[in-house]
Amino acid sequence: MNHQKDPAEPVAEISDLRVEIDGRTIVDGVNLRVLPGRVTALVGASGSGKTTTGRALLGEYPAGARVTGEVRRPDDGPVGYVPQHPAAVLNPARRVSALLDDIARAQVRHLPRAERREAARALVLRAMADAQLHDAADLLRRHPHQLSGGQQQRVVLAQALLLGARVIVADEPTTGQDVLTRSGIVERLAAVAARGIAVVLLSHDLDVVRALADDVLVLRAGRVVESGPVRRLWEAPRHEWTRRLLDARRTAPPGQACAAAGQPALEVRDMTAVHGRGTPVLRLPHLSLHRGECLAVVGRSGSGKTTLARCLAGLHRGHDGEILLDGTTLPRSLRRRSRTQLAAVQYVFQDSRAAFDEHRPVLAQVARTAVRLRGTDQESATAEARTTLARLGLPDELARRRPGELSGGELQRAALARALLARPRVLICDEITSGLDTVTRRGLLDLLTALVRDHGDLALVLITHDLDTAAIAHSIAVLDAGELVEHGPAQRVLTEPRHPLTVALRETIARPGTYTRA
Repeated sequence: MNHQKDPAEPVAEISDLRVEIDGRTIVDGVNLRVLPGRVTALVGASGSGKTTTGRALLGEYPAGARVTGEVRRPDDGPVGYVPQHPAAVLNPARRVSALLDDIARAQVRHLPRAERREAARALVLRAMADAQLHDAADLLRRHPHQLSGGQQQRVVLAQALLLGARVIVADEPTTGQDVLTRSGIVERLAAVAARGIAVVLLSHDLDVVRALADDVLVLRAGRVVESGPVRRLWEAPRHEWTRRLLDARRTAPPGQACAAAGQPALEVRDMTAVHGRGTPVLRLPHLSLHRGECLAVVGRSGSGKTTLARCLAGLHRGHDGEILLDGTTLPRSLRRRSRTQLAAVQYVFQDSRAAFDEHRPVLAQVARTAVRLRGTDQESATAEARTTLARLGLPDELARRRPGELSGGELQRAALARALLARPRVLICDEITSGLDTVTRRGLLDLLTALVRDHGDLALVLITHDLDTAAIAHSIAVLDAGELVEHGPAQRVLTEPRHPLTVALRETIARPGTYTRA
């Protein structure tokens, strides 16, 4: 915890903020004082108004929003922003080196021309280290799509650090990252605050909030229902919603017994994947998944989890070996797969917002899957989409909106509904719980468990950095630096891990005070 005395003057302030869209209130009367050198956390369920409040500090609001109230921002420095979905703000056509050099060069213009290049390079390398981006020489050569979600997140954090902002708004900065990397991010953001920078943390990760924040605001339906020092809220929460959020932590059910054997629904043989013409980023001699079974693929950010998922879905052609569906080899490229094969293997992305057309209603996009992949008529497809969305907690009133009007959690459920309308044999979920609050996360994990249990032909591949989330699986595969280092029944891997990485992940989340702050 940060025990320094509160400065008298806030570096930024929000007074009685109210944001409405089409008559719907998104934020209702929020007040926020942002103090130098302190971390203020906004917590709440998906759709509670956290992101809208945080982005107000940047002067940014949803399209068509009606805004009242006052927002005072620092006039002697920019506000840095680390978004929940980093790919949306990283130029896909430029390498990481260019993305960071542009900012660094602006910081060294006061130096003699001969010294600028070396000074800018030093700033970039320091920012990368501060953001926990290791192996800088390799990462600087890559484009954003060649990075894992966690690496993309840390590149954006490095950009914010390079900007020299007096306020940094961190929107789910630990989303999609393993517990060891999250610990490093906590330490880094704490160090940022120790330099006198104000940090506004928008997070569903209550363990991170407890370790990092000085003060907490709990939001529900756009209103602050409770606020105060973090220790007081944890030890004596006053509002029912705060207690519910705290009680919903660590809710994944224990590992299940393995499903029945037989011919695998999905099988990987002798896979080696590369990015471009570079060195291999994933080696997988063999991996199989049976119908009625959930396989969790676990590992640190950059371990190869998403590369594996993209290979399975036909989104990454740069691999050899075989991928078999019910014993039949699948084409490596999505473009060469038949409509039946496309429907059979469905992918739900971590960044659900980027997977939707922002100009079309969500309901129409979900229904389109049944029309395109199953040949269903439009009326039947729309009715099925409504039913599926409602079952996932999205009523028709929300489903008829455009993606930009839904929260991250709501859009994630819509993405899952769209995949389910293909009636897949294999469902690949890539970190789909990583951006959700504890209550929504619990509901989604319960839903995934029920889908596998109740639909005997469905096999689920759950890509996750979190062993608690992996606990719903029948079996767990652990990747480290592109290698399969451990694989076995979930209960055995969770209780008797054999590889040092699995042991470290298990021990880190098991002990109290996982994240520490000086």
